[in-house]
Amino acid sequence: MCKHADNPESRPALERVRVVGNERIAPGVGILTLQAPRCASEVSPGQFVHLRVAEGRDFILRRPFSVHRAYDGMIEILYQVLGVGTRAISLLEREQTLDLVGPLGRGWSAPEGLAHALIVTGGLGAAPLGMLAEELAAAGVAVTVAMGAPTQERLVARGLYETVVRRVVLATDDGSAGERGFVTAPVKRLLAESTFDQMYVCGPEVMQRLVADMAKEANVPCQVSLERLMACGIGACLSCVVSTRDGLKRACVDGPVFDAEDVLWDSSEVPPKH
Repeated sequence: MCKHADNPESRPALERVRVVGNERIAPGVGILTLQAPRCASEVSPGQFVHLRVAEGRDFILRRPFSVHRAYDGMIEILYQVLGVGTRAISLLEREQTLDLVGPLGRGWSAPEGLAHALIVTGGLGAAPLGMLAEELAAAGVAVTVAMGAPTQERLVARGLYETVVRRVVLATDDGSAGERGFVTAPVKRLLAESTFDQMYVCGPEVMQRLVADMAKEANVPCQVSLERLMACGIGACLSCVVSTRDGLKRACVDGPVFDAEDVLWDSSEVPPKH
């Protein structure tokens, strides 16, 4: 269950991959399916890949994307069209080829004896948690998922979670699915109603910070996946630093998953070491 991303058998490598599918699943959101047998066999939940999405001056740097799912030699990537890179990804067609470096980063980990986990997602924060939910559920862990999004159309991966986990609780800003408001409200209620051994969170950083505070108050260990701009993806350029109690860490190699209590959410708190 959740082989650790530091496993020496899981080494990043360059792989030429083929587009198997590229489907729009919500306004501005798509799911890219790639035939990537090596990466699919090596990747752990929470890790990412670095894609070269096209040729030309605008694509000299690779783009990092979480692996949403991995199965049968395939990986799935959830993406939102926000800039030139993701726009190019949205135009990829079946049978086109590109290359990736991966799997990269430190993913989620599960403690021994994990019985009940709470997964919290906000918007596209569902991306790095799909594979985790599948593996935990397959291992017999009771999994509750709290999902938040602006509208019901943006509850990406809802179908996957409702298929594999025990309970899914929804919140949308406009009230079109679940309760109206932010996902933090049902999270607070769930922590009061149930006992959890571990929490896993990804989404807007302000939401992650609030949920991490709730987890600390409830004395539940919490892991967060943090998004940072990346250039190299291998720890050399120092463009993706995260402030922690032990100094500055690199999201690409020390993360993107961190223990929530180690993160200094206010950058002014950074200790003078790195």
